[in-house]
Amino acid sequence: MSEYTTVLFDLDGTLTDPGIGITNSVMHALRKFDIEENDRTKLYKFIGPPLMESFGRYYGFSKEDCEKAVTYYREYFSVKGLFENEVYAGIPELLRSLKEAGKTVVLATSKPHDFSVEILKHFGLHKYFDFCACATMDEKRTAKDEVIDYALLNIRETDRSKIVMVGDRMHDIIGAKKCGLPSVGVLFGYGSLEELEEAGADLIAESVEKLGTLLI
Repeated sequence: MSEYTTVLFDLDGTLTDPGIGITNSVMHALRKFDIEENDRTKLYKFIGPPLMESFGRYYGFSKEDCEKAVTYYREYFSVKGLFENEVYAGIPELLRSLKEAGKTVVLATSKPHDFSVEILKHFGLHKYFDFCACATMDEKRTAKDEVIDYALLNIRETDRSKIVMVGDRMHDIIGAKKCGLPSVGVLFGYGSLEELEEAGADLIAESVEKLGTLLI
């Protein structure tokens, strides 16, 4: 059995593949600014980071326009986008095995709480989680280290060497490091091996099966 007692999971690109829903929502928002983007692969970079950050970085939006873009994004996402999503094969079984092994399982995502919980419930995953640490709709808690800090305030384990963050993007790895946690980068999501290694992931899992061997 691994030394980890508590596992923090990112949501998008780690538990589920949200590619269609997120990119459709971004496209919807961009159209409000008369920007037509039909190649959804160019929008995969929106999967993981906070939306405010991504609209500013990739489209040069001002803070005010970023706020408008997030509002437009949620118009689509709250109705259709969150269900244009699918659970990665093997994830339900992994979560069940973690609980059977006595691990504490926590969600740690930069997606707002209501959307995150609705997605978990929709796919029957909510029952495996002891706590959900998510972003806030008002953008006051969005960065991954802020989300992780919030999770740490709400779990029993205090030895940070026994708490691991699992995610597919550099934000997950960097957030974990800022909070003094080890991390596992997964390659079945939207981050590359180069991105995860450069961010400083302690371990890499190329598959859900491999992830299970590292956590249980």
